[in-house]
Amino acid sequence: MTVTGAPVWAVVPAAGVLLALALAAAVLDSVLDTAGIGADGTAQAVRGRRWSRPLAEAARLMRQRGRTTVEPDRLLWRIGTAGPLVAALLMAAVVPVGGTVVADLPVGVVWFNTVDVTLWAALWLAGWGPNSVYPLVGGYRFVAQALGYELPLMFALTAPAVAAESLRVGEVVRAQQGLWFVVWMPVAFVVFLGSVAAFGAWGPFSSPVGRDAAGGVLAEAAGVDRLLLLAGRYALLAAGSGMAVALFLGGGAGPWLPGWLWSLLKTLAVLAVLVVLHRRLPVLRPERIVRIGWLVALPAVLLQVLVVSAVMVAKG
Repeated sequence: MTVTGAPVWAVVPAAGVLLALALAAAVLDSVLDTAGIGADGTAQAVRGRRWSRPLAEAARLMRQRGRTTVEPDRLLWRIGTAGPLVAALLMAAVVPVGGTVVADLPVGVVWFNTVDVTLWAALWLAGWGPNSVYPLVGGYRFVAQALGYELPLMFALTAPAVAAESLRVGEVVRAQQGLWFVVWMPVAFVVFLGSVAAFGAWGPFSSPVGRDAAGGVLAEAAGVDRLLLLAGRYALLAAGSGMAVALFLGGGAGPWLPGWLWSLLKTLAVLAVLVVLHRRLPVLRPERIVRIGWLVALPAVLLQVLVVSAVMVAKG
């Protein structure tokens, strides 16, 4: 499958697709929420069918007044609030949908990782800006757990790039025409999915927005600010799921259906797995995430990269 760059105007529908996937994740999360506890760890007051709660909650937050604190740094707070959603859009720019990608960068794999690093600053600013204790605790928690997942993520991205002999995401997709990389890179795939959950502060990695810290970085966010942060988390999961499809699941490869539809179906499947696991795994403290990341995930994914490199040398 040949992946080509899209015209500039394609940015708008691409953003629409990402937000639609984020909404689908929110709806599925709400449907699975039988206890009435939202993704931010707080009790949900919105009534009605569970599938319609995300839309009702979004409408409620858009009407809600923003919250203020004593001497906040408003500029940094706003930057941090919008940061996750902007990062998700930038990540999605290099993810092919079928045979089309918004930005067919020659260093697309590096771009994805670089944007992820900007989340360190964004979530920390979202915690620092309100000038309040609990958001600051949440911001530092995110930076702490990022120290645990970032290196494993980097090497999980390296494995498919080595196999494709290219940092262009489209070339990685093309290299999987005979065999999807997930078949012989399962460790890199699992580590990558874990990292997606981590940079989305999701599931076991949700301590930055934990209930024990009154919601962490979400503690002082209200109205549109809170909506942006929640939408950003779901959008990050959607962008990461799309990248997982491109790097490990053959992109738009599949029988009968057009490539763009296969890309979306695979992305929805990966996204559903992340959402389903959200409430089924315990939340890990940042220091434990660092321990697991450095002592388990990192050696395992380095061994995976070594195996991939040996295979490529043998082929060459």
